[in-house]
Amino acid sequence: MSSDHTPPTPSADRPARLAGAQRRSFDATDIARMAVFAAFVAVLGLPAGVSVFGAVPITAQTLGVMLAGVILGAWRGATSMVILLALAALGLPLLSGGRGGIGVFIGPTAGYLLGWVVGAFVIGLIVHAGGRRLTWLRTFIGVVVGGIVTIYAFGIPVQAAVTRLPLAETALQSLVFLPGDLVKAVIAVVITMTLVRAYPKAFRSATPVGRRSTRSESQSPQ
Repeated sequence: MSSDHTPPTPSADRPARLAGAQRRSFDATDIARMAVFAAFVAVLGLPAGVSVFGAVPITAQTLGVMLAGVILGAWRGATSMVILLALAALGLPLLSGGRGGIGVFIGPTAGYLLGWVVGAFVIGLIVHAGGRRLTWLRTFIGVVVGGIVTIYAFGIPVQAAVTRLPLAETALQSLVFLPGDLVKAVIAVVITMTLVRAYPKAFRSATPVGRRSTRSESQSPQ
């Protein structure tokens, strides 16, 4: 007599679900690293920014956002920005020029601040796509798409709405950010690729890099 009971087999999507859970689970070291990056971005904002048309300041803080996404990865990078913004909302002077309080989230810069969270996530997704070894090109693409295009995509419409200027005019004015942001993108890539060679453990929570990735690729089935 045949039995209808067969040993349970793992579902096809279980590895993907487990991988997703691991990416979003934070241990004590992860939390410490995210706090360090939140503090790092805050320090970059200590010098008062140069305001653009009296609305949005030019600061070095987006460099910290770029590095958070690259080094911590998508989930941890985005969470580090959430930590920073939550503390700023409580009134701590962590944003450019010592700004803080809930008011910064209803002003012209509100969209850019939200863009930091999404931008760090996008950077991590692109740079560490598939857990592959970091490369100069993919890192630069990730930093530009997440750290510039994504942040602008959130920031410009909100700035236009708050200042009551046409969207096209606000976008044109925002081009003043672009040269500095491209310089910051290059700096972020140089720092990243230097760390890959000198201290790959810096990427502990993001993806295997350097020799470890190379080994994994060499052992994969052809």
